[in-house]
Amino acid sequence: MIGERRRGGRGARTAARATGPVAEVLQPRRRIPTYDLLDEGSLDRLEAHADWILDEIGIEIRGDEEAVELFRAVGARVEGERVRFDPGLARSLCTTAPAEFSMHGRDERHTVTVGGDHVVFSPAYGSPFVSDLDDGRRYATLADFENLVKLAYVSPWLQHSGGTVCEPVDVPVNKRHLDMVYAHLRWSTKPFMGAVTAPERAEDSVAMARIAFGADRLERDCAVQGNINVNSPLVFDNVMTGALKTYARANQANVISPFIIGGAMGPVTQPALIAQAHAETMVGIALAQLVRPGSPVVYGSFLTTMDLRSGAPTFGTPEAVLATYAMGQLSRRLGLPLRCGGHYTASKVADAQAMMESADAMGASIYAGANFVHQAAGWLEGGLVTGYEKFVMDADHLGMLIRRMGGLVVDDDSLAVEGYREAGPGTAHLGTAHTLAHFEEANYNSVLLDTNSFEQWAEDGGRDMQQRANVLWKRMLANYEPPEIDPGTDSELQAFMAERKGSEDDAWY
Repeated sequence: MIGERRRGGRGARTAARATGPVAEVLQPRRRIPTYDLLDEGSLDRLEAHADWILDEIGIEIRGDEEAVELFRAVGARVEGERVRFDPGLARSLCTTAPAEFSMHGRDERHTVTVGGDHVVFSPAYGSPFVSDLDDGRRYATLADFENLVKLAYVSPWLQHSGGTVCEPVDVPVNKRHLDMVYAHLRWSTKPFMGAVTAPERAEDSVAMARIAFGADRLERDCAVQGNINVNSPLVFDNVMTGALKTYARANQANVISPFIIGGAMGPVTQPALIAQAHAETMVGIALAQLVRPGSPVVYGSFLTTMDLRSGAPTFGTPEAVLATYAMGQLSRRLGLPLRCGGHYTASKVADAQAMMESADAMGASIYAGANFVHQAAGWLEGGLVTGYEKFVMDADHLGMLIRRMGGLVVDDDSLAVEGYREAGPGTAHLGTAHTLAHFEEANYNSVLLDTNSFEQWAEDGGRDMQQRANVLWKRMLANYEPPEIDPGTDSELQAFMAERKGSEDDAWY
C-alpha cells in the first residue's frame, strides 16, 4: 500500500487527506498571469472573420422554429432554417450574460464561483467504456458511474461532480439520465451537469434539482448545468437548442462548447477554426440570453486536430494548444467565463503518451485563463474511455497545477529572515523553526509520485504509477462515506424517478 513505510509520517497524513471519507475542497484561484498569444490586431481580425461567417455564411438552426423566431425578432436575417447576423449583432446579444456566477452544491461548502480568477475542475464525461488494471476495457455500467461520482466527491482537487462521467449502458437509453442525476445528488454534494440528449431529459434534470434544492431556491440559484455542443460546422439542432432553452428558462447554466476537429468539422487551419468556434459560441450564448436575459453561460472551447493520414482525432497537439490560448483571449474580450478541456489524450492506457498529451492540453487551459475545465480527470482514447487509474493520476496532477496557479507570495515570512538568523552560514535549515513551521505545506505532497530510493521502492513492491493508482482508487472507494440527505428528499427523488421510468417503455439504441 502507498505510504505503508511512513505510518504516522507526512506521507501517510497526505494520503489520508486525499482518500478520507470526504476531502476538504477549496476552490482554486488563479494568481498567475494568463498567456496572451495574439496581439490586438490579430484578435480584431479573428472577431471580424467570425462576423463575416455569421453574415455571409450564416448558421443553421434545425427543427427549432422558436429559436429561429427569437433571432428574427432581434434583427437576424432568416431564410428557412438559415440565420444570418449583421456584423456585431451576435456579440451585442451576449452582453446581458453575467461575467461570473455561483454554482451551488447540495452542501454549501461545495458552492463554487465560475468566472473571474476562479477555477472549477470537473471530471471526464461521455465515455461508453471504462477501464482499469483488473478488468481491462469494458462497457460502463451504473455501478461504474456511481464509483466515479464517489471518486470525484472525495477528491480534494475536483470541485464539480461532472455529468455523464461514463455512459451506464446497462440502463435503458431513455431512462439512464434519471439514474445519473440521482447519483450526483445522492452520492455527492458538489455541483453537477444535467442531461442534454433530449429536451425532456433536461427538464427531468431540472425537476430533480428542484426537488433537492427547492423550487424557489433554484429560481434564484444555479445548481445544475447543461453542456451544449454545436453540431459543427455551423449547425444547432433542436436537441441542443431544446436543452439550452430548458436550462436558460430555469436560470441554470449553459456551457456552449463547439467541438471542432480541424479538417472535419471546420477548416484545417487554426485561425479559421478559432473564428468559426467564436461565431458558433456567440450564437449559443445569444440564444440563452434571448430566452432569459442574465441567465448564466460559459464560453466554451474544444478545438483539436486530426491525424490527416488516418482521420483519427489527436489531442494535446501544439496546434490545439495555440488555439486554446487564442480562445481564452476572445472570451476575455466578451467578458465571459471560459470553459476549456482538460487531460485530453488519444492514448488507450495511462502511459507516457497519455500524460504527455494530457499535460500539454491541461497546461494550455490553465494559461489560457480557463474558469471551468471539463474532462479534467479520467479521459482516455479520445474520450471513448474513462480510466480508473487515469482518473486518480489526473486528479493528483490537478493538485500540482493548483499549487502552480497560486503563484508566489513574496513577504517577510517567505523570505525566511528568521531562518537565516537561526541557521547562520554553513548550517542546514532542516531544523530551524521556520522550516518546521512550513514543513508540511511548503511543497505539494503527491499521493502517487514515488520519490523513494530504488531500494525502498523495490521493497515496497516495485510498482509503477499505474499500479500505485490502482491501489489508490480502491482505497478511496473503500474509505468513501455517503453524504447525508434528507430522507423525505431522497424519497421524493426516487418517487419521481419511478414515475418517469414507468411512463414510457424501455428504449435501447
